[in-house]
Amino acid sequence: MGDAVVVAAIVICEALFWVLVLGGLATRYLLRMRVLSAALFLLVPVLDVLLLSVITVHLAKGATAEWSHGVGVLYLGFTVAYGHSVIAWADVRFAHRFAGGPAPTKAPRKGAARVRHEAVAWARGSVAAAIGAGVLWAMIWFVGDPERVQALSGFYAPLSIFMLVNTIIAGWGIAKGVLSLGDGTAAEETERVRT
Repeated sequence: MGDAVVVAAIVICEALFWVLVLGGLATRYLLRMRVLSAALFLLVPVLDVLLLSVITVHLAKGATAEWSHGVGVLYLGFTVAYGHSVIAWADVRFAHRFAGGPAPTKAPRKGAARVRHEAVAWARGSVAAAIGAGVLWAMIWFVGDPERVQALSGFYAPLSIFMLVNTIIAGWGIAKGVLSLGDGTAAEETERVRT
């Protein structure tokens, strides 16, 4: 039963995230109601607070942590770290499609712009993992019963694997960017991405 409550909370928060994002974009670009749009976007972090509250209250009432609690905690870390960039990604595309905004630019493939892009992506992933690890630690400390939180402790391994993969991908991209710095097209690529 405990799993069902937390899984439902995760699914509802994810669905509401997209309702708020798409609603915020629609009110901004289609209805031209910028204040309402801003209010909808300000509600997005409230979803994280609600999910954290559901997990905390459930554990405070004596529930034993299950896989869903760990997924919920990691979901929080990733929504905090990636939420803004997902909204910015959707905003550019929505503005282009419905409000005559500029076309979305592709990620840089060479030079210093590629190095910067990969470093930012690595940092964002690191923030997500750090938040997830921090909330896992806080939940384990809050419950204070190793037997009840054993499932949460098991989520440090997936976070470590994520960080390893995140680092390898970023390192590969940074190496490609650095190696292309001497290439004559790298400067053009950097300039094209900036404009």
